[in-house]
Amino acid sequence: MKSKKNIPPIDFDLVERWLENYCLDPLTTQDDLTQFRIDLYETDQEWIVEALLNEYNSSEIKVYIEESKLVITADKPSTPSNQHNRVRTIQFPFQVINQKVTAHYINGILEVLISKSEKGLGENCYITLP
Repeated sequence: MKSKKNIPPIDFDLVERWLENYCLDPLTTQDDLTQFRIDLYETDQEWIVEALLNEYNSSEIKVYIEESKLVITADKPSTPSNQHNRVRTIQFPFQVINQKVTAHYINGILEVLISKSEKGLGENCYITLP
C-alpha cells in the first residue's frame, strides 16, 4: 500500500501576485502572437487556462503537466514545415501535479481546469481530452 505524500498547502496570496504579474507581462503578448493566445482566469473553485487553437483538431493537441508547469502543444503532423507546430508553457507558483487537472476542447478553444481543492495524482502526466 502506498503512503500518501504530505502535500503543502497553496499560498493563495502568492498565486494572486503571480496572476497579476503574468497578465501584465509584455512577453506573454508576444507569445500570444507567435504561438497561440492564452487567457488565465480564477474562480472560487479553480484556475482556468483557455487557449485559442481553432486551427487544430482535438487529436492534434496535447496537455501535459510537469511539476509546476502546464505545457500545451498543438501539432499538425501533416504539414512539411514546422509552421503549424505550437507550444506554450505556463509556470505556476505551485505544484500543478498535486491538483486535479481536467481539460476539454470545444469550438477551437481548449480549456484546462486546475482545481483549488481537489487533489491530483502527484505525478507528471498527460491530460486526456474527451
